[in-house]
Amino acid sequence: MPCDQPVPAVKYAYMSAPTPILFTIPNFVTAGSGRVMMNIVERLDRKRFAPAVCVGRKGGALDAEVEALNIPFLERPFTVPPRPYLTLLLRCWRAAQPFRSLKCVIWHSFHYADDYSEALISRFAGANAWVYTKKAMGWGSRAWKVRSYLASRIVADNNQMLELMFDRPGLRTKVRVIHHGIPTEQYAPGLPSRLQSRARVGCRNADILIGCVAHLVPVKGHPTLLHALAKVPEARLVLAGKPMDQDYVASLNQIAAELKITDRVHFLGPVQDVPALLNELDIAVLPTWAKWRMEGCPVSLLEAMSCGKACVATDIPGSRDLIENGNSGLLVPAEDSDALAASLQQLAASPDLRHRLGQAARQRVLDHFTIEKEVAAHEALYAEVLEIT
Repeated sequence: MPCDQPVPAVKYAYMSAPTPILFTIPNFVTAGSGRVMMNIVERLDRKRFAPAVCVGRKGGALDAEVEALNIPFLERPFTVPPRPYLTLLLRCWRAAQPFRSLKCVIWHSFHYADDYSEALISRFAGANAWVYTKKAMGWGSRAWKVRSYLASRIVADNNQMLELMFDRPGLRTKVRVIHHGIPTEQYAPGLPSRLQSRARVGCRNADILIGCVAHLVPVKGHPTLLHALAKVPEARLVLAGKPMDQDYVASLNQIAAELKITDRVHFLGPVQDVPALLNELDIAVLPTWAKWRMEGCPVSLLEAMSCGKACVATDIPGSRDLIENGNSGLLVPAEDSDALAASLQQLAASPDLRHRLGQAARQRVLDHFTIEKEVAAHEALYAEVLEIT
């Protein structure tokens, strides 16, 4: 069933001017959540909210998008090391001074680490409320708990976070589950074959083209997918993603060679036109390894679903919220190449099943995971925060 936790109804606080909100993220170079954050920043109702953005380091692909919005765009540290503890408050106060001129009322952090100094800095900077988004499944350190107790509100990427992390006094009432949303007019079925991917990788008419859109990093579980592909001889695989770890990429090539599937595995590197690529696939796969506890709400899976693709993903919290197993996609145990191969074989053998799952996936995104729903949920959250400040 849909996973959206309803945000309590609130009266929008009257403001004579839009409410200033500062959004923070380490950078737009390595932070994959940058696109998620910018989807919100770009679409906020400017009559009610005035966004600003701060990164610790400029130089990312989305910098130009921020600058085009004609909003404040800062490059400065917004955290400090917690130790030595005796000087922590003084160092936070000093770090906060450059932010005071922004007069932000709400400070929303997309920092993925267990830092809690940012919450203190935001208060010294004059913010009435500090909100953070919990993106990944990592938990357990004392710092995460301190960070959470200092927050005014917490945005959780999936429902399992409520039970695994925030089911404790003082935190339960702070958390709101807000799933990512997709611009469904951009990620849509039926786009023309602009990339000619099937021809480029040598697909014959009867071949099945499987695709995985994910950075080439160990968390994404590509080795499991390669071992599964070896058991689906009629399929070819395209891996679209930035090679973030060259040793890891080398290991994937070695696995493909050992399995004798090198001619059926194609490394595309970063693909700019992801909607076009997804439309040229028969099956989309996200084989994330559970042991890394990273995926909060995998956007690449939502993008493939929005394009009407039959999707197979590992049965982990983030993907479990998106796919209804057997209805809008297939879920398989993590790190189980036999189970993944069986699902791929099932889909490869049945165009009707692929079509049915793809249609249901598209409808599920339209019903529950549009970018409009995500932005509206954040706007409701900010209005709620204004009521308690």
